[in-house]
Amino acid sequence: MKIQEALSFVERLFVAAGCSSNHAKIVADVLVAAETRGIPSHGLMRIIDYLGMLEAGKINVNPNVKIIHETVSTAVVDGDSCFGMIAGTMAMELAIEKAKKAGTGWVAVRNSNHYGIAGYYAMMALKFDMTGISMTHANPLIAPTFSVSRMLGTNPIAVAMPTKNQPPFIADFATTPVARGKLAIKEQRGEKIVSGLVQDSEGNQSCDPSIITRGGAILPLGSDYEHGSHKGYCMTAIVDLFSSIFSGASFGPFVPPQVPYLKPKENAPGKGMGHFFGAISCDAFQPVDEFKGNMDLWIETFRASIPTKNFEKVLIPGDPERLFEEKTKREGITIIPEIEKNIKEIAVKYRVDY
Repeated sequence: MKIQEALSFVERLFVAAGCSSNHAKIVADVLVAAETRGIPSHGLMRIIDYLGMLEAGKINVNPNVKIIHETVSTAVVDGDSCFGMIAGTMAMELAIEKAKKAGTGWVAVRNSNHYGIAGYYAMMALKFDMTGISMTHANPLIAPTFSVSRMLGTNPIAVAMPTKNQPPFIADFATTPVARGKLAIKEQRGEKIVSGLVQDSEGNQSCDPSIITRGGAILPLGSDYEHGSHKGYCMTAIVDLFSSIFSGASFGPFVPPQVPYLKPKENAPGKGMGHFFGAISCDAFQPVDEFKGNMDLWIETFRASIPTKNFEKVLIPGDPERLFEEKTKREGITIIPEIEKNIKEIAVKYRVDY
């Protein structure tokens, strides 16, 4: 499928589901960006969960997304149970506007939902010669070190930094060894996973990607204490705290599930899912050309490092996604057959041409 075809289809589908054309376009942009950057776990397969949540009454397609607290450099936004992309885009735009005036801008979001790939929002800052930061907490599927209780999400964080001649530095990653969507893809394909990613309900490591549907949990980054899982636990916890405590969203085990078939916990503290965004202007610290030139030098230095014998070169964060995006622009998006079958069924249901 060509990129423009995918954008058109998703936009028409979400308009048919009740979104405004502007909101539908934002949702389409984020989902297709995930596909083009080689992150299908956050791409078109999410349509199934998103529209399922809408049908279950968990998504508001006519939200009143608004600022509920504000200073010169900070703000809190309430998403009114919107698709997360709507609140996320507004919040990042607001952070950028504040950074233009104050040097930095920081915006926390509450009462939102799944917002797609974190990198999409961080990259919004690049064209303004700013560093962008984006993070969100997620469904509680992660067991802290020494626990079998699912308390935290995969909690991604993204940082995008502008450059002069080199491609921008873009780090976009879950703070766990694997994301839920990637487990779902493995399960769809009938594949096993390597040890060290998940555990069963008793805390034993497993190679079954579906184990989390039967009481299992994803492990923290590091897998076990001897390999530093306590540090991965800390990293995931920090994203949860930034996404919930600053915004007033629900935290940790109370983050509402982003699938239609699970109910949120009763009497949960806070309001819905939360995100956190930042924009840092280069010229708040040094002249823009100097900053971007130093970024080029950093990247060139790391590219020149000696690779191990099994690899041709050392990659810079953002390289794999950039190379995949170049390939996708030439060859189009490839959708997993099982996912495509489900999407076609949804298209028929909403009377939208696929």
